[in-house]
Formats: sequence, C-alpha cells, structure tokens
Amino acid sequence: MISKFDSLFAGHVDMENVGYAGAAVNDRRFPNERLVTAYDKARSIAQLMDRSGYDTFWMAEHHFQHEGYECIPNIMMLALHLSHVTDNLKYGCGFNITPMWHPLRLAEDFATVDVLTGGRVVFGVGRGYHTREVETFDSPLLDQPANRDLFEEQVDIVFKAFHDESFSHKGNYYTIPAEVPYRGYDLKELTVVPRPINRPVECWQPVQSATPRGLDFMAKHDIHGVIGGGVAEGGATRRVVEAFTEARIRAGRQTEVGGALSFGFQFYIADSQEEAMTAAGKYYEENLKMFGPLRLIRALSEEQIEIMSDPKQAPTADLPHIEDAVETGGFLAGPPDQIIEQLKAVEGWYPGLSRIMVSQPVGTPEAVIVEQLQRFSEEVMPAFKESAAVVASDD
Repeated sequence: MISKFDSLFAGHVDMENVGYAGAAVNDRRFPNERLVTAYDKARSIAQLMDRSGYDTFWMAEHHFQHEGYECIPNIMMLALHLSHVTDNLKYGCGFNITPMWHPLRLAEDFATVDVLTGGRVVFGVGRGYHTREVETFDSPLLDQPANRDLFEEQVDIVFKAFHDESFSHKGNYYTIPAEVPYRGYDLKELTVVPRPINRPVECWQPVQSATPRGLDFMAKHDIHGVIGGGVAEGGATRRVVEAFTEARIRAGRQTEVGGALSFGFQFYIADSQEEAMTAAGKYYEENLKMFGPLRLIRALSEEQIEIMSDPKQAPTADLPHIEDAVETGGFLAGPPDQIIEQLKAVEGWYPGLSRIMVSQPVGTPEAVIVEQLQRFSEEVMPAFKESAAVVASDD
C-alpha cells in the first residue's frame, strides 16, 4: 500500500527558452553566479516538502555541468545544510556514484552525515552515466563490464566499512588496509570512524538494465530499487518488478511484488489533462533533450537523438511528446482525482509497493515545482494517507 511520497531534484537552475524549439543543450552555459542558485532552489523545495508531509527529498550527485541541469556535486554536504533548515524531512542520496569515490571516503562521509543529522540521510549508490564525469575521475564508464566490476567491489567495501567493527579486503581494485607497518605492528585491519548510527544501513539504487547479475547483487546487500518512468515501457514494467522480486527471494529475502521498490513519476496537476499537458510539455521536451543523448531513453533512435540537438528541426520532427508519455503512464497529468485513480491502479498491481517518487522534469522553474508539490500534497496524498490510516486501525 502506498504510504510514503518522495520527490527528486537533480539540481537544475531555472532556465529560459526550453523545449524542442529552445536552446540546444550543448549551447547552454551559465556563469557561476547562476549555477549556485540550484542550492537556494533545493532549500525552497525542501522546506515546502518538510511542511507538507513528504518523506524523503532525493538529490543527485553530478559534476562539471556548466549547462545548468545537474549542479549538486556533493549530496551529503547539501543534505547536512538542509537538515538545519527543516525539521522532519529525510534526504536521499539519489545517487552517490561510487566510481567517482574512494569507497572508504564515501563510507566515512555518509557515516558522518548520518551522525550529524540524527539519521535523516538515506544512502544510495549508482554506477554513473556521464562519461565526462566518471572518466574524468579516472574510472571506467565506456567499458561497462569494468564499470560494473569496480562498482560491485566498491559497494562490497562500503558495506563492510558500515557494518564490521574492523575489516580487511583484498580484491582486483583495492587492498585494504595498505600492507604497511604502523606504530610497531603490521597493519591487518581497519575500523572506519565514525560508523553510521543507523545500522543496517538502508540503501537504494536505480534499476536500469535489470540484468540477473545486477539484481542478484542488489539482493545480496538488501539494496532497494528505484524505477523511473512510471509505468511506461522501460519504466516500472511487470517484468522488471518480478525479476527484482525473484532475485530477493533467491537471496532469502521474502518480498511481496512491488516491495523494496520506489516508482518514479513526473507529474503536473491542472484542472484538465489538456491544460496539464500544455503547461508541462516544454519541460518534458527539455528533459528528453538532456537525457536522450546519454542513452537513458531506450525508445529513442540515433536519428531522433541527433535531431533533438537542432532547435530548427526538432519542433516538427517525429519525436516523442508529452501526450505519448501520458497515454502510456509515464507522466501523470491532469486533475487530482485522475492522478489518484492512476496511482490507486498501480497500488493494486503491486501490493508490496509503499513508496512513490513524484517530480518535475529538468528545466522546470522553482516556482512551478513548489506550486506543484504543494498541490500534490494537498489534493493527492491525503487519499493514500487516509487509506493507510484505515488499514492501521483495522490491524
């Protein structure tokens, strides 16, 4: 039963001239003074969510983005700041890209923010999808098997650091501790200081390719999954959810279908579906322009990706539009009652599902994000919180 609502903010600044006819992604360049406005924007969103009953505010780790789309290089540092200006909201690492970290530094930083916030930051890991970021940090991304091997060894180390009083590790990429003499003895084990106060550590990861190897690795560490794209093809499909559930069962973790998962939806509330699609269409297009060339939208052809970069061709080309995403369930658009009905259907399909993430596409202005999250909290969320309260009282 859906009872928790989250939102994701990747860190984009307010920008003009968005959509297929707007400025090409690679032509965008903002000065530092504009790029840092992403932090005040995050604060405004967090404070609205905190007073509106949301559970977790997820933010994304990215680097070197002068285009202004994803401008938060250190989620945990920003989460610590936001915890000081809010009371209850949790902050999700969505996600720390482990190939851009040394795993011990990642474990230490998370443990520190866990202690300093009283457990209000939720851990999350990912493999990365920007070559400019991952390869610049001297880790593989173009070589996907090497990226997977490195990621898995790093995550193994992080969990040892979290949960073991002391540990050692010897793998293909890391020997921990270094085999050196130290203060009169040979170093054999390390203890990470501090370790998280909330153990075992709750961890989340995006579900992308949903390979058996990837899903089994998640199940091994009890890593929960985030599936973006709503219920559209390539998003929260039955096949992916069932494969995730079966992997957990193989690992001895009995899980109801939809359990240990969060489904991500983009949304826009208006008095009618047509009004919502008209208002949100240009932001939906900007989102596709940004993520399409990164090969995160599987349905796009190479020709469509190339055309998207040309504002003269794109508006009249055969490209996806928000109407397509709304029809397939990837984008929630319309009056509150209609959105409630759609989410209630999802709840029925996946009885173990308890968490939904609702967000706006990159390029959406701060004022629109805040207004839309406010409306969602007042006009959609109560339908689910009341249902959860009834079930709890029956128990």
